[in-house]
Amino acid sequence: MEQTIAFDYDRQDAAGATCTAHAWAKVPQPPKDRAAAKARAAQLLKARGAVLVAHYYVDGDLQDLALETGGCVSDSLEMARFGRDHAAQTLVVAGVRFMGETAKILSPEKTVLMPDLDATCSLDLGCPAEDFAAFCDQHPDRKVVVYANTSAAVKARADWMVTSSCALDIVGHLHAQGQKILWAPDRHLGRYIQEQTGADMLLWNGACIVHDEFKGLELQMLREQHPDALILVHPESPRSVVEQADVVGSTSALIKAVVEGTQQRYIVATDNGILHRMRQLAPGKELIEAPTAGNGATCKSCAHCPWMAMNALTNLIEVLETGANAIQVPEPTRAQAQACIERMLDFTAAQKARASGMTPGMGAA
Repeated sequence: MEQTIAFDYDRQDAAGATCTAHAWAKVPQPPKDRAAAKARAAQLLKARGAVLVAHYYVDGDLQDLALETGGCVSDSLEMARFGRDHAAQTLVVAGVRFMGETAKILSPEKTVLMPDLDATCSLDLGCPAEDFAAFCDQHPDRKVVVYANTSAAVKARADWMVTSSCALDIVGHLHAQGQKILWAPDRHLGRYIQEQTGADMLLWNGACIVHDEFKGLELQMLREQHPDALILVHPESPRSVVEQADVVGSTSALIKAVVEGTQQRYIVATDNGILHRMRQLAPGKELIEAPTAGNGATCKSCAHCPWMAMNALTNLIEVLETGANAIQVPEPTRAQAQACIERMLDFTAAQKARASGMTPGMGAA
């Protein structure tokens, strides 16, 4: 079935606070004494009774701090689970705004802080809630499935939220029920899911500014230089890149492929923030960044999200000291968004239980 891309939107305000130039300008300078800064942040987390939840794409010091203080480093699905289930009443989310919103949606009684509230996402920016609601109203016969990289208001309009680690299974489940899908916002991920499942999907025309820049021709040339390398690709990438992949998957799936793989060399097509954790978990493996530009470019692979880069030890410490940058999600938007997120979490929990031979709430089946 041929995909249909139904809506096109300029993904960001090139002049305002959400532009990439503004984001890069706000990236904090690293502290002069990183060890002292980490120790101070750890002390503040403990004093506040807070836990740090960090995405694989943020600064390596933040990832290490999260693990060293009993927090979490993971993809967005596991971040949502961890924040909801952890006993801490203050969650500090190192990532981008939709991740903080998701934490607040699932834990309204908790305080959710972020190092910088301007840290956003091109997919979120490119799917404004009012336009999206109008689009959904035009297609009432379709189940609305939105990627995690969207605002709380967009999630409030959806039937399901998915992440890249569970999107295939959930859309496949809906397709098996005979449902037609309205998908937003990433067109590359939507196309990949449609091709894998055969589902009838109407796609919003959004893209991640990082993954959209990977180049198929340049990747082919790189592979010719390293014919023994395994190519790992996030499905937000263009078709010309995905088609060359040996493994297509979420951030956690790509890390697993490196850790468990028998190959010595890997070409990685996702945000280069992931390389920090990959190198820690598979220190003997060689990791090569997939190209985002051609020969002669200043930066052969510039694959790093400017908004993820806004998270740093310095502004984390400031937030812990002041309690600033608290995420708020007003009602009824929060409750409406919670329904589609909980539906995803319940589905993935049941799927995990079936895979382990357990029945949820009943023990061994």
